[in-house]
Amino acid sequence: MFFTRLFTLIFITIVWATSLRGQENFVFYTEPNVAINYDVATNYSHNFEFANRSYLYDEELQLKVRQLEISHFSKLNIGFDQSIALGVKYRWREHFENDKENELRLTEQYNITNRNGSLRLGNRFRVEQRISPSVTTHRFRYRFALDTPLSGEKLDVGEAYFLISTEALLSAAKSQKPEFDQRLTSQIGWLVNPVTKLQTGLEYRIENYGQEPAYVMLLLASLVFSL
Repeated sequence: MFFTRLFTLIFITIVWATSLRGQENFVFYTEPNVAINYDVATNYSHNFEFANRSYLYDEELQLKVRQLEISHFSKLNIGFDQSIALGVKYRWREHFENDKENELRLTEQYNITNRNGSLRLGNRFRVEQRISPSVTTHRFRYRFALDTPLSGEKLDVGEAYFLISTEALLSAAKSQKPEFDQRLTSQIGWLVNPVTKLQTGLEYRIENYGQEPAYVMLLLASLVFSL
């Protein structure tokens, strides 16, 4: 059943991407990543992630690496389904596109979740400093997400789950106009075993929609280990 949904999602993605090819300023990426969650104590954990983003379509069909990145988050649970976290990420772009710059990103995060039956709802607030040689951009992000098992009240090994989210972003930098982005994400996941999740889905972005909008779609694939 899970793989039937997976193949259906991939098929819909291809059809959707084909229909959007004529849209101005449209880019389609694939973004696989591997993440490791590691509990240090009952209320403190680390997250490590390695991700790759590649072009699938940019004016023409192609498969070309755009960037590689590695990131780390330290998260502290502060009770009542709340947590705070600090993150650092480094993104390599210069090697793949000569006119682009590498980036160091620092992140401060606050997250709160609550449950309503089998539904889990999350509100996440992030402040980021995106540091590159030519400019430092400050970004403010809010994401609302919900996830739920596709069968039963709780997620058991071998079962699938559904995740959907929407996120608003504001970016500001010296001598630049503020930029507003909106993201919509939908994913299906599978609890492979007690410590491993596999999930895939789509993310659709409208970037800089107040000035010169660009439209981006990503085919996501994640392998998550929780140790």
